[in-house]
Amino acid sequence: MPLDELPDWLPAWCRRHLGRAPAEVLFEERRMSTVFGLRLVGGAEVVVKSRADDGRAASCVAAQELLAARGFPCPRPLTPAVGVGAWAVHAEEFRPGGEVLHGDAPDVAERCAEVFARLVAGLLGAPVAPPLPNPRWARWDHADPGVWPAIGFLDERDQRAVPAHVVATAGRARARLLAADLPRVLGHADFEAQNLRWHGRRIWVVHDWDSLAWQPEAALVGAASGTFAGAGPPTLAPVASSAAFLAVYQDIRGRRFTASELEVAWAASLWPAAHNARWEALHGDPPVCGTALRAQAAERLRRANA
Repeated sequence: MPLDELPDWLPAWCRRHLGRAPAEVLFEERRMSTVFGLRLVGGAEVVVKSRADDGRAASCVAAQELLAARGFPCPRPLTPAVGVGAWAVHAEEFRPGGEVLHGDAPDVAERCAEVFARLVAGLLGAPVAPPLPNPRWARWDHADPGVWPAIGFLDERDQRAVPAHVVATAGRARARLLAADLPRVLGHADFEAQNLRWHGRRIWVVHDWDSLAWQPEAALVGAASGTFAGAGPPTLAPVASSAAFLAVYQDIRGRRFTASELEVAWAASLWPAAHNARWEALHGDPPVCGTALRAQAAERLRRANA
């Protein structure tokens, strides 16, 4: 992207908050957030992220800054979240490189679980306001009527396209999650392979800190045990791999989940897959999560006592 095609506000924002104007655009990505990789005058390379300001950004950036200060491999924020009209904007260091770890076998699950355990431990007791509401794909704890949280652009579609088994599974998993009375902690709610980069067996960087959630530890871990293998279309890992993830997570954290916590973890492993299966059905996408959910729901619900 040429410099003159940057949003009008961005050069002035960089001068004000980073002390330098952009000299070169390294990359641009547009998904839920708009992300610019920039080389500033003087040579420093930074990443500037903007997203709709839903009240979560300040807490997410503060938690990311705390983790970086504690040595966790995530980009260090260079600014707090700053309001720009309807957008929340912050800058962070540019940490390129590393490779995606592909696969959903138990050994891959175990490596990812080690990282997730370090992540949650690093955020325990963080003096950060809960980043609520939780991300929409993790929002089983919503107060909206019905099974699903209110998501306008999904709700306006023909819900008859969503298979009955997806709705039923989501409802049973959510009921088990809501029945639990567990303390809440901060954790990453989009813990997928596409958001992690590795150098060999060493984790290099974890991205997507907009996706923090405030939920019971067992629920956060359970969701990650199902999503960790996502490197393209969202998927649901095999049951044996989720079990390996949960076991190693407990080993690294140095505490065993109670029977109730394990049930919550298994229930939470189903919610992102149900959300994604609903998305697939409403958009006419190939049923990747839908197929996996149909095959695995009974066993995961059994383990969840749901």
